[in-house]
Amino acid sequence: MIKSNSNALLERRKNVVANGVGVFNTATVREAKGAIIIDEDGKELLDFAGGIGVVNAGHCPEPVVKAIQEQAAKYIHTSFNVVTYEPYIKLCEELCEILPHGAKTKAMLISTGAEAVENAIKIARQATKREAVLCFTDAYHGRTMMAMTLTSKVDYKLECGPFAPEVYRIPFPNFYHNSEGKSMEEFVALHLKNLQESTKNLIDPKNLAAVIVEPVQGEGGFNPIPQKYFEGLRQFCDRYGIILIADEIQSGFGRTGHWASWQHYNVQPDLSTYAKSMGSGLPIAAVVGKAEVMDAAAPGTIGGTYIGSPIACAASLATIQYMKDINLNERGKVVGQIVMDRFEKIKNKYPEVGDVRGLGAMNAIEFVKNGDPQQPDGELCAAIVKGCAENGLIIISAGTYKNIIRVLSPLVITDEELNKGLDILENQIRINTKK
Repeated sequence: MIKSNSNALLERRKNVVANGVGVFNTATVREAKGAIIIDEDGKELLDFAGGIGVVNAGHCPEPVVKAIQEQAAKYIHTSFNVVTYEPYIKLCEELCEILPHGAKTKAMLISTGAEAVENAIKIARQATKREAVLCFTDAYHGRTMMAMTLTSKVDYKLECGPFAPEVYRIPFPNFYHNSEGKSMEEFVALHLKNLQESTKNLIDPKNLAAVIVEPVQGEGGFNPIPQKYFEGLRQFCDRYGIILIADEIQSGFGRTGHWASWQHYNVQPDLSTYAKSMGSGLPIAAVVGKAEVMDAAAPGTIGGTYIGSPIACAASLATIQYMKDINLNERGKVVGQIVMDRFEKIKNKYPEVGDVRGLGAMNAIEFVKNGDPQQPDGELCAAIVKGCAENGLIIISAGTYKNIIRVLSPLVITDEELNKGLDILENQIRINTKK
């Protein structure tokens, strides 16, 4: 029997890594480049997970690797609180340019998406002198205390309470799951009515500091917010002096064909949060927003020791420049169109596919029983993910019931690689839906 280095590594993991650390896929990695991962046994794998949306610019883009090496040779850490350094300033300047929030924009850097969310909430509370936060069902905002409270899925926070106070949740306007025969116009009107009614039966808007929303939900199943609802949400926040926060951590930096998905909608948030693909894998995150809102936070109340590591800043600057050089936003649109064209064909073939959706290259395919949106088929989805892994395709699920497959391939993937991966996925759908 041939010894597997991958299996040996996974066994070592079991022995020393806490069980609570998730295992979404049993693949291993020895090296990676572009959209290809080489596992510990030398097997080539196509990557449709992208480190959960972190490597939009591909694994190890050469300009980014070079920038990391050069910065590491200069200085690794001083803490921006103690010693100011140019890469932090330059990255903030870049973010304010590509993600303008009104007449004047400011930014701050941290290490993770959850930290970005935590800091955005603190900024909103100080800007409004209010306490409450409104969020949505199927939302995912991270695993730290406030972020975990904002996250909808109960399975992500079992026995982790008590949770942060003054957090309120309303249904996300998920048209596929909840339209019940209504037109999009009727559906949005109803949800906006419910939003307004929340000021009477849920939370006094005079105490509401922020509404936080993912314009395209990530872990929740790649659910794009309806255009008119997003517009209505902006009007609602304006009416009551509430800060609108757009969580773009998974949807940012080329994934939807723009630097941020809110740019598709032409709806301007007051604050927005970013992480994942802005650093090609190094831990870097940001809160970007209207200057007057950002400056409402008192000195010392936001940030931390690792607020914008010099190496992570260098990686992010190189990533953004590389994205510009190869026009990754445009490539995101092309990749998304290829995937959606194939998903539409698959949906027409297999009744087990309830819906296909997405924005740009943030694409999802949802599996249900009996064509019913209220009967998620997580078992089928898990079998397809497993079959893909066994045939050289790394792919991950999403959704409250894990019945949705999401595509987060690096956007530098070639058309040939993309279609090869889609062939593997479609074949596994065919195999696993045979009666």
